[in-house]
This record gives sequence, structure tokens and C-alpha cells, in this order.
Amino acid sequence: MVAWDFGFYWEHRLHHKIPLLWAIHMVHHQGEHFNLSLAIRNSWYSSLTSIPFFALLAIAGVPTPIFIAVSIFHYSIQFFNHNAITPKLGLLEQILVTPTHHKVHHLKDQYYANSNFSGSFIIWDKLFGTFETTPTDRTIAYGSHGIMSQNPFWASMLPFMKMLNILYTPSLGHYRLPNALLVSGGLFLFGLVLSYVYDYGYGYHNVNAIQYLLFSSLVLGSIALGGMAEGKRWGMISWFGLCWLMLLFFIILLQWSAVYWQLFMGLMAIHGTITFAMWLKGQYYVN
Repeated sequence: MVAWDFGFYWEHRLHHKIPLLWAIHMVHHQGEHFNLSLAIRNSWYSSLTSIPFFALLAIAGVPTPIFIAVSIFHYSIQFFNHNAITPKLGLLEQILVTPTHHKVHHLKDQYYANSNFSGSFIIWDKLFGTFETTPTDRTIAYGSHGIMSQNPFWASMLPFMKMLNILYTPSLGHYRLPNALLVSGGLFLFGLVLSYVYDYGYGYHNVNAIQYLLFSSLVLGSIALGGMAEGKRWGMISWFGLCWLMLLFFIILLQWSAVYWQLFMGLMAIHGTITFAMWLKGQYYVN
């Protein structure tokens, strides 16, 4: 646990210092609201760049199941640390990274954003001189560099394009969905992601065509949802089509009987139908 967290500290710190790594990590810092959704706002490439920082654990012989168990424990703590309602936690503030510490790391002020890199144990920041407390002399604001796109594809790609001087700004479409529809669609899709992890875990051995198809559907679902958030016509159409194709293929054709698959795919089909019907009536259109 200690070795894993030590590796994470340096991974996180160097992602703030090296431009190529920052192009990946900056997606996490674009969120302008400090809440649990920020905890899972990450670039598609973030897991790849973590490999060098944990490779020593593999070389040392740490078994994969133990590494995954410890990773889940630490990332659960970090998920909790992205909430804005937990008060100071007394003695734990001296040992663990708490929401109070991590709020500082997400401040818009870059001086504070380049502090408190630790994942679970705050000792690393205190040991290496990167610890900061919440400022009391300025207005609290979160985020950095603005949100480039609501679409996860462009959110992950645009920082690299900017580095290469490839100028492109995604345009907004002529439709504006209510936040309730976007949030509920995202939650239903996330329910399917959790179902995928529950069924397949982190398994990558003997992957069959059905698993590939399901994984691809989840990726396309996030892109379609991003397209809807940006008011694009293709987002409305593809979301509706994907929601129903998943239900018809996995539930009707393959007869998946697990309650969680039936629940979330059914909810997505209902959500896609309501969204599509309201879009056809022109209720989302704005000049």
C-alpha cells in the first residue's frame, strides 16, 4: 500500500510538470465544480501513462490480484476525496489525504494546483515540500484552462492537438438538452460501466467478441452523450440508436438475464426514446 502510494505521488507530480503528461492529466483539472463527478473525469490515456510508475511493483513480484486490490482501495479513497461537503477529519488530516487537502489541488490558482499531489497518504507532500493548506486570502474557484469540449473524444484529443499547433475548436450545435436528461443518461451509462466491471473485472485474457462489442458500445455511448451535450444532431440520433441496439442485441437476442443488465439497458432505451421524441418535436432547438 505504501509503495503503491509512493508511485502514485510521483506519477501525479510529474503529470503536472512534463508537458506531454500534462496534456493527458489536464482533462481532470478542467472541471469547474468540485464534486464526485470530477473524480472520474479523466483522459482516455491516463491509465497508459501510469504504467512506468508502477512497473517496479511488478518487477518486485507483487501479484496482480494484490496490485488490483490495493489500487481499488486507493482509488476509492481518491473518489471520496472529490466531495465538497465533508468537514475536516481531525487526526486523519495529519495522516491521510482528505477532501480538505484535495480541494487545494483543484484550485484555479496554479500555485496551489501544483501542490498536494498525494493519493492516500499526505506524508509524501509534507516529506517532499509540496504541501499547502487552503488559502484564506482569495476567492475560491476551481478548474484550469477551461473545458475544451463536452465530448470525451475531443476532450482527450484537443490538448495534444494544441501541443502540435493543430487549431480546431469544436462548435456547438443548435440543440440544448435539459441538464436532467444529460445527467440521467450519464448515470444510466455509468451503471452499465459498473456492470461491465462486475462481470468482466479487469480481465483481458481470452476476451471474446461479445466483450469487445460491449466495451465498444460503452465507448460509443459516451461519445454520443458528449455529442448531445454539445447540441449535435448526430448525438441525438446515435444515442437513440445505440440505446435500442444494445437492448435488442444483449437482452432480446442473447437473452442476458442478470437484473443489472436488464435494468440499465432498459432505462437507457426509455431515456433514448424520450430524448429522441422530444428532439423530433423541436423542443431542444435554439437559434
